[in-house]
Amino acid sequence: MTSNEEPRHHTTKGDNTVAHNLEEAIAEAGSPHTLLWESQSPPIVSTPVTPEFTNWRDEQLAWRRTAVLFDQSHHMADLNIKGPDALKLIRDTAVNSVENFPINSAKQYVATNDQGQLIGDNILFRYEEDEYQAVGVPPTINWLQFHAETGGYDVEISRDNPSYARKGDPKEYRYEVQGPGAIDVIRDALGEEPPTVKFFHGARFTIGGKTVRALRHGMAAEPGFEFVGPWADREAVVGALIEAGKKHGLVQVGGRAYLTNSLESGWLPRPLPAFYSGESTAAFRRWLPADEIDANVSLGGSFYSENIEDYYFSPYDVGYGRITKFDHDFIGREALEKQVESGRSTANRKVTLVWNGNDTEKAFGSMFHPGPGAKFFNLPIAHYATYHYDRIESPDGAYVGRSTHTGYSANERSFLSVSVVDEAFAEPGTEVVLVWGEPTPSSKVQVEDHVQVKIRATVQPAPLVAKARGEYRSNVGVS
Repeated sequence: MTSNEEPRHHTTKGDNTVAHNLEEAIAEAGSPHTLLWESQSPPIVSTPVTPEFTNWRDEQLAWRRTAVLFDQSHHMADLNIKGPDALKLIRDTAVNSVENFPINSAKQYVATNDQGQLIGDNILFRYEEDEYQAVGVPPTINWLQFHAETGGYDVEISRDNPSYARKGDPKEYRYEVQGPGAIDVIRDALGEEPPTVKFFHGARFTIGGKTVRALRHGMAAEPGFEFVGPWADREAVVGALIEAGKKHGLVQVGGRAYLTNSLESGWLPRPLPAFYSGESTAAFRRWLPADEIDANVSLGGSFYSENIEDYYFSPYDVGYGRITKFDHDFIGREALEKQVESGRSTANRKVTLVWNGNDTEKAFGSMFHPGPGAKFFNLPIAHYATYHYDRIESPDGAYVGRSTHTGYSANERSFLSVSVVDEAFAEPGTEVVLVWGEPTPSSKVQVEDHVQVKIRATVQPAPLVAKARGEYRSNVGVS
């Protein structure tokens, strides 16, 4: 394996860092839970992205009404993998099959540890016979890079970090046009009818005089495309898309609204990666520098357990059972087969919680009364930690699940959260109770003195939008 990359890390502790890697940082803190729960790192945000082009409410409404332009150039890491063993590396670490993976297509890559606990997911593109690109938040990018560097694979890798962990511009731009009017915008930008491209398959387009790689995508549950190319071509391509979109109501979406799109599409963007404990991932923790992103994240919410494994998920918990295939050997296969045999694979289900408006209004309004009130609600995304977990209870107070991704949707006129609940509470229309606020406020700088409050919520499907359920379940990650 050879590597051509910029440094993986970003420094948050300065040059006085005692720990050299994640394993030492955990030992220094006393436990993985203490390291993450008391982390002073703020939630990760896409700082170079304009927060709002108009206002985040209208930007949310636009992806269902007209068309939107998403800027995805800054918040994800890219890992390019090239060489004779590239596909073998992917096959050995992915729960999903790679038997049907043509050139110029993409897959949702999902990885677990040896215990069948979820590391995370990313989007994996196949550009050439032996050339792939993994794109996503750092956990699975680090996981792939670790195995590429330590597993004896004949591959070359290069990496581009997110903008919050990189100096200078990205190597590539990444934009997406979505919404019911997306194809009209793309048609005008191309000057001709767009070719028919299957979901998660690619094509080459010419936009603004520049060649772009295009992936048929559908984050807003409508036909659309993601466009990628060299950073130097960005202004020409984006300018052409904006110009073409003027008569179709194209709206540029800022960083604030962009983060809420997954509330409606039902994707769980940040499950805590299952590499902070256990002997099987110890080598990874020793490999990961102490000043790297995954060693400096934070954990918060009303769900509290000093056993970090209580925060982990199985792929089956978050809806990835449909793409888990036992047609190849991979890390975690034996454990996942046992989950199926024991019934563990059907114990939980991913759902959307629609929060009760009256209860939410009362909790939000507590800031206008004397004394500590409810934990402040950031808008439109409500988390205040990198990994946000809230406790879900039955109406009689019993624990029934974890809420993770929370925020406000102007389309639904409600707070929503993508959650995992016990199967017995997963039927649409079931009422549950979400606990908001930490049991004892931690030392995280973004946590003020507050009291816990309970908010009723109604269970609905994930994705919440019926059109998205049909599209994603039929297409994403299919082997």
